[in-house]
Amino acid sequence: MPITFIRSLRRATPLKEVAGVVGRRTFAAGGAKKKSSKGGASGDGPKASLLTKEVKSTTVFGANILKEGQDPKILPDSEYSDWLWHLLDKRPPLSELRRKDITTLPFDELKRFVKLDNRARIKENNSLKAKN
Repeated sequence: MPITFIRSLRRATPLKEVAGVVGRRTFAAGGAKKKSSKGGASGDGPKASLLTKEVKSTTVFGANILKEGQDPKILPDSEYSDWLWHLLDKRPPLSELRRKDITTLPFDELKRFVKLDNRARIKENNSLKAKN
């Protein structure tokens, strides 16, 4: 693909012209901004929000991924699925799972125990085999 593109450029325009256009330095329009002197108002400070507190509390800003559309509204808790509220629940670490009896663990915790135990054994084997 790149070779055919270069060949098509050779036919259309001389290679020196293409290299000249690509290799030119350009500068941004508008020029450089001057920094303020000591004691003056700084432009780096926090900007005042143009949104009211009421709008902030009812809308999720930045969640719209479409060019045309609106940010989603915050719904009451009853409108969301039950699984959503358990996403941030703390899950027990491997050390705590090792202290429990494996035969009485629920399936989810047993699955987590096997995964974490395998990961720990792999790390230990890798550290033993590593060249120091």
